[in-house]
Formats: sequence, structure tokens, C-alpha cells
Amino acid sequence: MTTGAVAKHFGVAPTTLRSWDRRYGIGPAGRTGGRHRRWTPEDIAVLAHMCRLTSEGVPPAEAAAEARRAAATGGDPMTGPDRDDTPEDSASDTPDTGSGARRTSGAAVAGSRTPTDGRVTGRGDPEAGDPAAGDTDAGEAGPGADGANRRPPTGGGNTLPFGEHVPQECRGLARAAVRLDAPTVQRRLEAAIADHGLVTAWTEVIMPALRAVGRKWQTSGERYVEVEHLLSWHVSSVLRLTVARADAPRAGSPVVLACTPNELHTLPLEAVSAGLAERGVPQRMFGAAVPAEALFDAVRRTGPTAVALWAQSRGTADRAMAHRLTGVAWGIRGARTRPTVLTLGPGWAAGPTVPGTRRPTTLGSALDLLAAASAGAGPNTA
Repeated sequence: MTTGAVAKHFGVAPTTLRSWDRRYGIGPAGRTGGRHRRWTPEDIAVLAHMCRLTSEGVPPAEAAAEARRAAATGGDPMTGPDRDDTPEDSASDTPDTGSGARRTSGAAVAGSRTPTDGRVTGRGDPEAGDPAAGDTDAGEAGPGADGANRRPPTGGGNTLPFGEHVPQECRGLARAAVRLDAPTVQRRLEAAIADHGLVTAWTEVIMPALRAVGRKWQTSGERYVEVEHLLSWHVSSVLRLTVARADAPRAGSPVVLACTPNELHTLPLEAVSAGLAERGVPQRMFGAAVPAEALFDAVRRTGPTAVALWAQSRGTADRAMAHRLTGVAWGIRGARTRPTVLTLGPGWAAGPTVPGTRRPTTLGSALDLLAAASAGAGPNTA
């Protein structure tokens, strides 16, 4: 395969591959047909090993050395090193965040890496181009081997528009998505939620990656739509898996989750569902585009403590429907009850809060309100 074809397959810039070849010896071993260099299956296997390690947060220099070592010793190029044997601290001032990622606190996920000299930075690895946060050739970036004059990625070329202060785990997730490496995307999503909890993983790993891919797709025509689809599908599958793996919810009236009638975006509501499952809150998820009368009927039948109504845009925020929800009641005469109603999503921000509802603005605050409604005295007495 040519360098261009290999670059397209792995979702990196050809200049990045050439830089890795010069710096780390990761490239085609020989030439065919004159001066043209062709990648053999063995060369590609070594590169795949390196890309897998960098997607786990291993600095490119270390990833390249390990990939070459595995190839030279005849080991399985896709197995990689035993991460439990990797020291937590590196001699470099940019430690191996791959080996420490599953031991970091929530603060580490918030976008900073802590070097061994105690400094805190928000930058990625300075040694080479970053295939997701910036598919640039570090060797061409500017003067100075330490990259001091390098400008932060702006989203041009194959670069995803992250900026500087992004967690390494988020960059690794995006690298895998750009390469269409579904197994790594799935593994990194599961690890982020398992290590840091749903709220931190969603807010500081998943959402920045989704936003970066979405912005790139909007500015690049149809080029990155497949990346967005793959990442969104795996985010959805991992969120649903979180619900399925959670302990059985406690007994009691459920929380109802639904999108407005014209709303098709469900991922944020699926994150709410996963967060409720982590807290043991019983729930009923109705998903996208729920007709108003169908939702009113479901509320009367299930008797929920709360209803969360999602709208992504101003055009799908049905304020009249939300207001009617606050008056839906059930039960016997004289003891009828009604739910707490939460309007979730940016669609509701364009105007004042719908009378009788509450409008939390973060995943954590929404989960707190829903959990409190579930654990409290139950639905409101009408």
C-alpha cells in the first residue's frame, strides 16, 4: 500500500506518517518499483500496534519503541505490553497517561496531565503529531525540537478542533474514532465510565469528543460523517450497556424520560438514563419523538415521581406540552398526584422556564433532582 492509502486507512495525515518514519522508524521497510515506498502487511501491523498504544495514551516515542520491539521479537503485534508492568511515572515530563489512566482521579480527567516535576499542563504529547487532536507533522510544525513555537490545532486538514485543555483520554477516544477503530472506541468508552463514573466521563471525555467530531463534520462536508456515526453509535451502546449492567433499581415509582414530539436526538437522554441506573433509580425510557398524548397516557399509567423532557433545539422545545405535563394527574379523587417536570436540553434556554417546571443545566444537577424526587415523598399531591 502507498503512504497515502495507509494514512487514509488509519485516519492520519500522510505528513504524520512521514514524521513517524523519520523520528521513530515506523514506516515501510523497503522500496518497490523504483523510488516509491510501499507498506507491506508487516509494516502495517507495526503501525497498527503503535496507533493502538497511542490511543491508550502512550506517548508516540514509547509506543513506537514497543511496536518495533514486538515485531523484532516475533510477538503478536496487536497484543502490546502488559500495562500493569509499566511504571506510573516516566523519566519525561510528559508521563505515560495510558498506564495511569485507569488510576487517575476525576480531576485528572478534567483535562490536565501531571508531570513528574509537579507542573500541571493541558497539552498533549509534545513529541509528535497527534492523529486526532491534530494530524499534523510535528517535524514541520516550526522551529525547536521541543515544539515551543508550535501553535495549537485549529481544526484544519485532518485536525479535530479540540484546543489545548482536553483530557488525554478524550484525545485517545477521538483518535480511535477517526481511525474507525470500533473495538478501541468501545473499550475506551467503557473504561472512562468504569474509572470515573458516568457524569465525569460524559462531561469531560465523551462530550468533548462528540463536539469536536461534529464541528469537523460541519466544516468538512460529508468527510467525517462516518466518524460521527460510529462514535455516536458506540456511545449509545455503552450507555445502554451501563443500564443493563447496573444493579436492580430500588422499588418505587419510576422516573419517565422522553424526547419532545419532534426531537430525534437521544444521546443526552441516554446519559441521564445511565446515570439514574448507577444510582438505582427506577425509570422508564421512551426515547425519541414521543407524541404528546402518548406521553400523557404513559404518565397516567406509570405514576412517575418525575418526568424529564428533552429538547435539543429551540424548534423542538414544545413549551405548551411541558406546561400540560405539570397538570397531568392520576389516582383517586381527593388524593390525585402529579409528577415533578424537568425540561432538559439547550432547546429550553431560549425563553423563561416553563411555569411549574425545573430546568437543570448540567447532567449532574439533573440526576440530583431526579434522584431526590425518586427518594422523596413521591409525586406531588394535586
